[in-house]
Amino acid sequence: MFDPKAIDDIASRLAGAIPPGLNNLKDDLEKTFHAILQSALGKLDLVTREEFEVQKAVLAKTRSKLEALEQRVADIEARTNTAE
Repeated sequence: MFDPKAIDDIASRLAGAIPPGLNNLKDDLEKTFHAILQSALGKLDLVTREEFEVQKAVLAKTRSKLEALEQRVADIEARTNTAE
């Protein structure tokens, strides 16, 4: 779901921000950052861009059908009101 390269990149950036005096901990911190990010992002209810685009298209099609049905109902109501 979430790009592992992006997690690696963020973890590397965080580890790169560690002060020079803690360079001996850099690898351990990077692994820890990676695990924390992966865990936190895994708990989120995220979808891929592709899944989002598919659902967006389905929604647009449904909206179009709904608008057509609303127009048909309005036409039928108008005819019913003029017939009475």
